[in-house]
Amino acid sequence: MAAGRRHPERTTVALTGATGFIGSAVLAALTARGARVRALARDVPDGRGPAVWVPGDLADGAALAALCEGADVLLHLASRVSGGAEECAAVNVRGTEAVTAAATRAGVRRIVHLSTTAVYGEGPHSGIGVDEVPAAPVSEASRTRLLGERVALAAGAVVLRPGLVTGTGDRWVVPALAELVRRVPVPWAGGNARLSVVDRADLARLIAALALDDHAVPPGVQHASHPDPVRAGDLLAALAGLGLLPALPGADGPDGPDGPGASWDECRRLLAATPGRVSERQFSLIARDHWYRGDDVWRLAACPPGPGPLARLPAAAPWYRQALGLAAPA
Repeated sequence: MAAGRRHPERTTVALTGATGFIGSAVLAALTARGARVRALARDVPDGRGPAVWVPGDLADGAALAALCEGADVLLHLASRVSGGAEECAAVNVRGTEAVTAAATRAGVRRIVHLSTTAVYGEGPHSGIGVDEVPAAPVSEASRTRLLGERVALAAGAVVLRPGLVTGTGDRWVVPALAELVRRVPVPWAGGNARLSVVDRADLARLIAALALDDHAVPPGVQHASHPDPVRAGDLLAALAGLGLLPALPGADGPDGPDGPGASWDECRRLLAATPGRVSERQFSLIARDHWYRGDDVWRLAACPPGPGPLARLPAAAPWYRQALGLAAPA
């Protein structure tokens, strides 16, 4: 379809994952534009809010039929991001099969499915395009999300792969960084790793545009982080400047952001010496290049990507401060 604006108030969107980190932002973006939203939830939120809530989950065929009946668009944002093989497969594979089948039966004409760049595996990856390296997921969550992508693609979906997602509600990226600067208190390879990052509000705007606007985004996989990669050292410096993390010792010295810093082997040794929640594999996602070219989807959707995730951090700082148990600034 040619790019342009439709009438959001005439569009009914079926939404899964509406109470999650990204889905709740998408729900807000949709309703701000006047869309009619029908949202699936195992536990319907108190006050119900702006959506029409359908009680149920991805294993409930009747609920999925009610969710998709009369809908124009399906946004499938629900996923399992941790757990064992069976738990992840139940949501990420069989749940995707069930909801896309319900959408197909209901005549839904557009499907957007949320995945992750973690399906590529360990890396490092430096400025790759979609599938320029083979997918090689290393966790059950990522492996089953890759299988879920294939189901969605067979149903004609646009599949989005964001990288790291920051912003209000983020319980992984910045909390992991807070742990890592304690366990590995040296500049990580000079802080020069380039990362694909997107603020959740900007990602939500993109997903809402894909749901509500006429656009030229064809079915298939799209990277969905901000087009400009973020340097790891700049991310750490921005968080330290907001009082959310301590500055890494030596960051301003000869081995700081413009110097070599600690080698990857030294970083691994320090990480192993201090036990914690973040694994070496997860550390590598932040300390080594994981940058995936993501210009196309923003351009094709006619959706400006915004100023970038670092510029969005100050607005999220009060939430992060509370989540990290930090005192309010004097």
